[in-house]
Amino acid sequence: MKNPLLSGVQLPQYSRIRPEQIEPAVKQVIGENQEALATLLGKKDFDPGWDNLILVLDNLEDRLDNLWSTVSHLFSVNNSEALRESYNRCLPLVTEYSTSIAQNEALYQCIRKLRDRAGEEQLSASQIKVLDDYLLEFRLAGVTLEPRSKQRFKEIQNELSRLSTQFSNNLLDATHGWTRHITDPAQLAGLPETALRAAEEAARQKQLEGYLLTLDFPCYHAVTTYVDDENLREEIYRAFVTRASDQGESKGEREEEGKGDGDWDNSPVIDRILELRREKADLLAFDDYASLSLATKMAESPDDVITFLNELAEKGRPVAEREFQQLREFAASQGKQQLEAWDIPYYSEKLRKHLFDISQEELRPYFPVTAVKAGMFAIVGRLFGITMEPNSEYETWHPSVEAFDILKDGKRVARFFLDLYTRDSKRGGAWMAGCRSRRVLSDGNLQLPAAYLVCNFTSGNNGKPALLTHNEVTTLFHEFGHGLHHLLTREDHLRISGIHGVAWDAVELPSQLMENWCWDRESIKLISSHHETGEPLPAQLLEKMLQAKNFQAGMQMMRQVEFGLFDFELHRRLAGMGPGYVRNTMQAVRAKTAVYPVPEFNRFENSFAHIFAGGYAAGYYSYYWAEVLSADVFSRFDEAGVLDGDTGRRYLDRILSRGGSARALELFKDFMGREPRIDALLAQKGMLAGQSYKSDSPGAV
Repeated sequence: MKNPLLSGVQLPQYSRIRPEQIEPAVKQVIGENQEALATLLGKKDFDPGWDNLILVLDNLEDRLDNLWSTVSHLFSVNNSEALRESYNRCLPLVTEYSTSIAQNEALYQCIRKLRDRAGEEQLSASQIKVLDDYLLEFRLAGVTLEPRSKQRFKEIQNELSRLSTQFSNNLLDATHGWTRHITDPAQLAGLPETALRAAEEAARQKQLEGYLLTLDFPCYHAVTTYVDDENLREEIYRAFVTRASDQGESKGEREEEGKGDGDWDNSPVIDRILELRREKADLLAFDDYASLSLATKMAESPDDVITFLNELAEKGRPVAEREFQQLREFAASQGKQQLEAWDIPYYSEKLRKHLFDISQEELRPYFPVTAVKAGMFAIVGRLFGITMEPNSEYETWHPSVEAFDILKDGKRVARFFLDLYTRDSKRGGAWMAGCRSRRVLSDGNLQLPAAYLVCNFTSGNNGKPALLTHNEVTTLFHEFGHGLHHLLTREDHLRISGIHGVAWDAVELPSQLMENWCWDRESIKLISSHHETGEPLPAQLLEKMLQAKNFQAGMQMMRQVEFGLFDFELHRRLAGMGPGYVRNTMQAVRAKTAVYPVPEFNRFENSFAHIFAGGYAAGYYSYYWAEVLSADVFSRFDEAGVLDGDTGRRYLDRILSRGGSARALELFKDFMGREPRIDALLAQKGMLAGQSYKSDSPGAV
């Protein structure tokens, strides 16, 4: 039987893919790519041009990308022991191949030669950007290092890839290694009906009576926010914040195997990752890993990032302290004199209810996933002139996954898959990943882009649709924004198509921008519909929701600044790394950012996958950096009307469709006509009144 991973079809044939097929496919593609590249560069008197070099490289890169994106995706959404073993065997092969390409000196010289005569070749600005990105990638891969250092660089890259996967696996195992079986419903008093039914279903799937609590985020969040039993809140909080650490304790079915969280402790993994990142920065002659990270970002220096985060902390801390004092006083009025960390979500929700008479659970019936999707599609349809149509002919990896075509002017321009619900075999969180990238193929045909949009919502049961909180609605819009960035690109060159070639601290702009429509009155009418009556969100509830929008905005800002500062300081000061370095860095940052005590046993860093298993190392600040950009861009929609098609098409033409064809700041200025300003973000968060902000202050991006 032909290996489905080598079939060359437009979209993966998920039902035919088996774990044992992965390694042969990866080895074959890498081998054929290496042979093709060696033949190309070995040609006598080879004269590099766009068609005979860059397009050939695109073909080789895209073939491996299409294969490996399929494998990586299944690893994330349909994890199994067999798949994990195959993935782990192949990851070093893919990493070593990618490093060898970026360290190929003959290839580097060819691309440099082509770049030097870009004017003579009459290359476009987009093509020049591709070449510049290549040359930067070569530099960051150590192409000019002497042989021994180059070999050491490859070893570092391979080990970092392996450690990143180990971090993810440890976190996944620790998350699923804890369960709490409850037979007395009184212990779950306060838990919303949706979460209660989900816990009941989780128990049923394990052939248990009663309810089963897990550390999947929807369950954890519901328990800490709503359950009246303080001891149970503390228990699940401890389990969640000590995952994959020496402080964790595994319970449930894995207990029989004799495994606890200590077996999945990420502490030594983190230490080794940081050691290797420091060595990598030294090899490439950067002052520190933070400086290395910024080579591909909008921010120009570590000082710029620290100044930016410190200004956010300066603006946010007084607000956060007032919010926490208000929370303490409210809790005291409820008989709770000492607030612990596991009390914060619970009493915050009660305070929200007290102040605004609204809760996320009250909103849930008005946001069935079917209505939210239809409304979201209608909104982007108005803005960008597109329509979404389901396509049942595309294969999916699970029955709950939906597939869609995107049409513009009646013509299909992209495809995407929507995987919304939590499963045991699926990692937590929400993300967008590329399945296929738009590019013009060698035969002149166009490869349409395709994307995976993944969330972890609680599915519906007993014939009811999944009902989303407004926070979950915002998450869906966020990921759809990423998807649109990848799917609506008009760039034909692989390296700048969609999210390729986009500065990491600007890549969140389209996703965060989309969140704004979740708070717009006219848009909410489109995305809300009571799951039983079909009525849109009542005006009274809508008003309360909008009034509550910036509830504890200061505390939320300080938490994100804490993550950003911890990440950046961690990677900026690696030269001083020693025993206790990670914990000491976290404690020092919390002294600046935390407005309430965090328990000593908290090991958040051991589950901080963004920076240890994702692409955000020395880049987590990007979320707020991009939020400044997105708030500023949305101010133009606010002025014209948030569903204004003309503004939407200008944004599509000048930012969204342009991918990585130009520097992010150039695209922003092309749309806005000026540099970014921090004012719009502070205004959105209700922090601008009575304060003066200058666009040329350090807080301006």
